[in-house]
Amino acid sequence: MQRELFEPKIIGFFCNWCSYRAADGAGTARMKYPPNVRVVRLMCSGRADPAFVLKAFARGADGVMIAGCHPGECHYIEQNYKTMRRYAMLKQLLPAFGISPRRLRLVWASAAEAAQLAQIIEEMVEDVRTLGPLNWKANLAEESGHLDALERIYVEHRQQVEVAS
Repeated sequence: MQRELFEPKIIGFFCNWCSYRAADGAGTARMKYPPNVRVVRLMCSGRADPAFVLKAFARGADGVMIAGCHPGECHYIEQNYKTMRRYAMLKQLLPAFGISPRRLRLVWASAAEAAQLAQIIEEMVEDVRTLGPLNWKANLAEESGHLDALERIYVEHRQQVEVAS
């Protein structure tokens, strides 16, 4: 009997100017990579609020990828540096919710790096596949008040990050 292969659901928050165009370029060039990433186009990776990441996990995503312009090349001056700070905060926060930090990835990809982005997507899909399904939504539903605790912890961490900035 052959075991069915787990296909992870990954949400990608991609910068309009670089990463989204790299993904579009990969598709246009017919590069092969897994179709597991559902892309949400943002004007800048700096607009990827940590709440978006937590909601993606809460709504059934097995992984989240944030992709933007290379540091120093942001169309919105320094917003990808804000993305780096938020990413670091999320990597520390996720284990508190029983989520492996390997399920979150930050990628820098210019519009000319379609092949590299396709390779990174393939690597992330394989990595998340080895982790198995997250089923975080079901785990959250089991414990009443868990979502309230999530909101409280997120707000506290966000305030700490803003004070440190």
